Amino acid sequence: MALEKQVVREVSIGGHLEGEPMQIKRNRNMPIWLKAAIALLPAMIFLIFFTIYPILNTATIAFIKDFGWQKGAGSLAISNFIIQTRNSQDMSLMIPVKKPVVSLENFLLVLKDTQFHDALLNTFILTIISVPLTIAISLLLAVFLNSIKALRGVYQTIFFLPYVTNSIALGMVFNVMFSYEPGGLMNQFIGFFGGKPIAWLAHGIDIPGIAKTTKASMAVAIITSSVWNGLAFKILVFMSGLASIDKQYYDAARIDGTSRRRIFWKITVPLLSPQILYITITSFIGAFKAYQSVISIVGQGPLHFGGADQTMWITIVGYIYKYRQTDLPVAAAGSVILLVIVLIITLVQMQVSKRRVHF
Repeated sequence: MALEKQVVREVSIGGHLEGEPMQIKRNRNMPIWLKAAIALLPAMIFLIFFTIYPILNTATIAFIKDFGWQKGAGSLAISNFIIQTRNSQDMSLMIPVKKPVVSLENFLLVLKDTQFHDALLNTFILTIISVPLTIAISLLLAVFLNSIKALRGVYQTIFFLPYVTNSIALGMVFNVMFSYEPGGLMNQFIGFFGGKPIAWLAHGIDIPGIAKTTKASMAVAIITSSVWNGLAFKILVFMSGLASIDKQYYDAARIDGTSRRRIFWKITVPLLSPQILYITITSFIGAFKAYQSVISIVGQGPLHFGGADQTMWITIVGYIYKYRQTDLPVAAAGSVILLVIVLIITLVQMQVSKRRVHF
């Protein structure tokens, strides 16, 4: 028996004898900051090269008068500025190089340009009208889709289609819808109520019986396209927000006999306030960057964003693209001004929404 007990004691457990002290290997844990740095490294690389670097480069160009890209200087604005300064002092060059000067003149040129004023006004009109309309319609549609069961997936797919469709293709569809020709859907709709056909987008068309193109008629087509194009993503965000609301709030309200309208304003809207804030900020930023939605509707071509001065629908981004090839510093100054406008609007929205957003 004594021999058997001794054998049992010597049976190994996990590679160690019962009486032998187990040695625990302590792994040296990596510091938390290093783990975070490794996890963020891929995203930071893309952020630096595709966001921060272009912003700093554009801001640098905006403050330099007579800036020009120099051969062999690369894409860094500072290095181009240094080499251009040296070349302007080199008398041996066959072609004289203008000396770049750091100043605010590019910004003054943009702010004094009447076409920039038109672009700013057009962008504000497009933003002020399309953003509230899109948010309101997408919120109502999301609540409607969340309340039905039959064919919910079909309806969600229909409203999600614009999000995966190219904006140029959507613009071509709306261009056909607002055509002044007999097949134009909007003119057929107006004619059903006895209205007069309108040449919505056809600048310069003078046909008896068809109202001429105006800036307002072009605005209707552009805003309609922008609203429809922006519904999909907003509906998706609101649907996810509605799915996260506890059903007990609605059950308690129904037991108390609360009307659907009051439930919507007192429960749904407050609990969706984080999503509403997010959608509002991103919608304003997207509206101020509007370019494709306008070009796809009115076209660029020889008429320059839809026609003459009376019907031109150039936006701020369109203004930047227009001067990008001919006067890069002016285009860069316009980009910086647009960035400042967007930052101011975002900060104002954040301050106003502090008391209205319930997290």
